[in-house]
Amino acid sequence: MRDQFLPLYIFIFFLTVLLTVMIERKLIPILRKSAKQPIYAEGPRWHTKKSGTPTMGGLAFLISISISLLICILFLFDKRMEKSSLSLLISLLFAISNSLIGIIDDRKKLKRKENQGLTASQKLMLQTLSAVLFLFLRKKLLFDSTEIVFAFGKIDLGLWYYPLSLVILIMLINSANLTDGIDGLASSVTFGIGISLMYISSSISAEASMIATTLIGASLAFLCFNLHPAKIFMGDTGSLFFGALIASAGFSLKNPILMLFVAGVYVIEGFSVILQVGFYKLTHKRIFKMAPLHHHFEKCGWSENRICIVAILSTLVISVIAFVLYRSYI
Repeated sequence: MRDQFLPLYIFIFFLTVLLTVMIERKLIPILRKSAKQPIYAEGPRWHTKKSGTPTMGGLAFLISISISLLICILFLFDKRMEKSSLSLLISLLFAISNSLIGIIDDRKKLKRKENQGLTASQKLMLQTLSAVLFLFLRKKLLFDSTEIVFAFGKIDLGLWYYPLSLVILIMLINSANLTDGIDGLASSVTFGIGISLMYISSSISAEASMIATTLIGASLAFLCFNLHPAKIFMGDTGSLFFGALIASAGFSLKNPILMLFVAGVYVIEGFSVILQVGFYKLTHKRIFKMAPLHHHFEKCGWSENRICIVAILSTLVISVIAFVLYRSYI
């Protein structure tokens, strides 16, 4: 079925690409002077040559996506689709709030000149507050139910809906952050997520499709600067923004669980760290040569660009599960 908003999606795609490229070109020389990335001391030794690469490049697509989605919000409101317009606004604000957490984290790293900004507990507390506010606004303003939609019907989770949703939101945001460990990886995976989300949501959820369109445009444009060898990194500023925006899309589709499959590579990267740490504490042995998983493949001799290509393909394959679980219901 042809989506009635297809011309808008095409316009928003090109606008997001153009704005991201234009802003990034302006940002790189500025950030090269004031925001040089400290490299994680315990990371792969060959990453030391990346020291000094400018970071916080996520500011470019934070701005470009915000502008594009604000246009979509106004468009939906003009079409008297107030609920969709409000849903998209809440998703955008949620993503921006998490990006602000990333900006604080990145600035602290730069100030200290080391790869340690906010503590894990500080970051988790701020993310939890942001996620709780997101769920509260959706409940009070959009009257979200506790039912989730699958191809075989609906399941009412009751009060379990809220802790489950909270866990999914925080898990996806931090998994996106962990995925951003080599040149082009987080943006490559986000590109695949955008494609998958568009295919699943097209003609079903205008706001989810609009999010998907901007993700495709922004990640594709950012890859021009971020593929190996990267001219700039997105930083927590960008990875937390991407993670939050992607996680929010599941609520527009009335099933946040779907995003665990649409963003399956994010989830795998996150769980690889949990498995590595847990297994090491129990046995003092490692499952992977290094975690997150992309570092394991690096140590196996894979190039960074090869890892990115496999990550995109894996994202598309895993997202088929989300399509089977959801799309045929509509």
